[in-house]
Amino acid sequence: MKKISQILSLISFALLISCASSESELTTPQKVAAAYGFDKFENLNSIAYTWNVQAGDVVRTRDWKWNIKDRTVYFADADTSYTYSLDLPKDELPRADAAFINDKYWLMYPFQLIWDTGYTFEEETEVSAPISGESSTKLTIIYNNEDGYTPGDAYDLYLDEKFMIKEWVFRKGNGAEGRAFTWEAERVFNGVTFATEHFNADGVKFIWFTDIKVD
Repeated sequence: MKKISQILSLISFALLISCASSESELTTPQKVAAAYGFDKFENLNSIAYTWNVQAGDVVRTRDWKWNIKDRTVYFADADTSYTYSLDLPKDELPRADAAFINDKYWLMYPFQLIWDTGYTFEEETEVSAPISGESSTKLTIIYNNEDGYTPGDAYDLYLDEKFMIKEWVFRKGNGAEGRAFTWEAERVFNGVTFATEHFNADGVKFIWFTDIKVD
């Protein structure tokens, strides 16, 4: 079912793009996905990358390779490595799958706006971004209380005029407060754009991606 859902998402989005007489016919989440090259994603076979996080004085890493067509994921950290299928029943998925979803959100969240279901969104124009203070469109994504590993969470996306994410705030359980991070150092792979560095409000690089390989 998951495989069918992702294929349908790609087909539906392609139809929307081809049928839309103007960009205004897309929703704002769809415009964000389009800005990052979602229509090119169907051409990809795999994405490999290293996720890095600054945890105090220590840098922790996780290596991933998502075999998109085969629906398998390779995972490696300092202690272990293995490959698993995304088609396993939910209660049989390894613990690493939650980390895979987390890390993928930091790299591919614009595409999650198409893949994910069970969320609502709100938008507001001419809002100051929390770190830079620049005027932006604030797109708030609120997930339901049933789906995913962390149901009920919310994300505030601060978009520029091209619908690129410049900053975001994650709010656990749709709480009032959250932490702001930048989205920067965009790189393009086979027509698909990834933001590869995220800094916190103090200017410290918090999460970044290296060794990105796209096939």
